[in-house]
This record gives sequence, structure tokens and C-alpha cells, in this order.
Amino acid sequence: MKCISKTCSIIIAMLMLSSACLSGCSSIPYEAKYSIDKSPANSRENLYYPTFASDKCEPQDRSSDSGMEVNEAACAGLFDINSRRTLYAKNVNSRVMPASLTKVMTTYVALKYFGDQLDKVLTADSSVYANESGAQALGLKEGDSMTLNDALHVLLIYSANDVANLIATNLGGSIEGFADMMNAEAKKLGATQSNFKNPNGLNDMDHYVTAYDMYLIFSAAMKYDTFSEIISMSEYNAKWTDASGQVQERSINNTNGYLSGNAKAPSGVTVIGGKTGTTNAAGHCLILLAKDGKGNPYIAVILRDTDGDTLYSDMTNMLSEIAK
Repeated sequence: MKCISKTCSIIIAMLMLSSACLSGCSSIPYEAKYSIDKSPANSRENLYYPTFASDKCEPQDRSSDSGMEVNEAACAGLFDINSRRTLYAKNVNSRVMPASLTKVMTTYVALKYFGDQLDKVLTADSSVYANESGAQALGLKEGDSMTLNDALHVLLIYSANDVANLIATNLGGSIEGFADMMNAEAKKLGATQSNFKNPNGLNDMDHYVTAYDMYLIFSAAMKYDTFSEIISMSEYNAKWTDASGQVQERSINNTNGYLSGNAKAPSGVTVIGGKTGTTNAAGHCLILLAKDGKGNPYIAVILRDTDGDTLYSDMTNMLSEIAK
């Protein structure tokens, strides 16, 4: 039986429009395009693809045509920024701990709200200490101070957890207050499967991201020249003032193996920079900005890999897809 009524025609038109909106990356601004159905059957835990930023690549798991694979336990994605294509995706919607990749979000919030105040002086209070065993730190003490500019360099290049706390307490009022800012901004970016409890990524069971959300967050941070410049630096001379007024200096090196020379990108691919992260609970993590021989940009991310050697081997194999 043919549906010829006006009501049926309207329903068909609405269904066609809905299908078109979900068929890939559109030009609709992504900050306005996310939603969560709050009914019990469609809670965050039960939705596999609950939302995605509509002007970005789709978050669907997708193996490469070459059959390239990363470690079975890892979550990974390779995204073509210009064409908005997902070149490779595995477990990209699984919620896992991000370790120090968290600091990309910390930097994004800092630059969004204080990017015009890079000379702002931040002073450490009693919450500056990173007390988790093995946590990387610059060695700040209560009463020490440094500019936001120096703090962001140390945060991204050296991944100092005490500096993350310094930024959070000075810009958010407290670590908890800054985490609230991080979560609010994540939702605006469409990164709705993430939850932040601190600015550094030290272990907390309620602190998690997805590989796809990290792609969204990293993409947003790249809009700021300060972020792009810092992640491409192999070293930096950090300065701060201790509680007695004495200026302290320390030369720091980037933890990114491609920038330190400990890892080599595939032929035809240039790694511009990125962020590393490692904890026992999160595994080994890495997110990168890379370019092909024509200068086209890509974002590559791996979370929850088993060890450092495997992480860089998997990342190099994934980056090889760019040169094909």
C-alpha cells in the first residue's frame, strides 16, 4: 500500500534528513552537535556510539585495508584532519585511563581561559605535590612560583605532575574546581565519554577517556599556536622562583620518542609533536600530530599499550598508513 497522506510524507522526509545527518562528517560546528538520550535503555554505559562531533571523523572502529593491526589490548585511531576521514580505528570508544595525555585537556582549558595571560604568575600551595609513587615531577615546593608560559612548557614537554597541580589550583581555584572546568569543556567539544578527576592523569578509577575523545580534545588544542609550538619542542630551559626568592633553572627534554631520537617515523611521514603518558593502570599512551610529504596533517593516538617498545612499534606501523 502506498503512503500518500501528508503525514506520511512529512515522516519520510524527517527520516531522510536524520539519515543524512548521521552519514559522516558534516560542516555543522561540532560544539553545537552533541546530545545524550537519558532514558535507561540509552545510558552512557549502554550506548556504543552515543555521540560524535559532526564536523570531525566518525568514531567507528575500522581496520585498515592493508590489514595493519596494533596490539590487541590497545585502543588506537588515525585521523586525516583535512579530509575528515578515519584511516584506522580500534576500540576507539572504549573508556580507559589516559595517564598524562590528560595534560592536553589541562592545556586546552588553560589556553582557552588564560591564553592572553601567559605572563601570569602561578604560586604553589600545599596541593602542588604529586605524591603517587614514581610520578614525574619538576620538584616544586609550596611557595614556589612560575609563569603560566613556563608551566605549560614544563607540563607538555616534561609531563611534570606537580606543575599540572600548580596550574589547576591557580586557574581553577582548586584541583577539583579545575577538573569541573575540564569536564565542562569536554562536553562542549563532544568528548562526552570522558571524565576528568585531576589535571595530571594520575590514577583514579573515575578518570577516563576514549581514543576518539582524545582525538577531539587534541584537535581543539591545536587551534592554539602556543600548544602547537610547545609540543614540537625537543627541549626547554624552565625557570621558576623558589619560596626564598631565588631563581631556579632546569633544562628539560621532551618525553616523546620521535622528538628525542629514540623512535623513527616512517619514510614520508614527519612527526610534529604530541604527548606521552604512562602509568601502571593506564599502560603506555601516545598522541601525535604528524604530516605526510605534502604537509597534510593527521592525528594518531594509542592508549593502553603494553610497553614502551610495543607502543612506538604500533605507532610507527599506524603512521605508515599515511604514506600509502
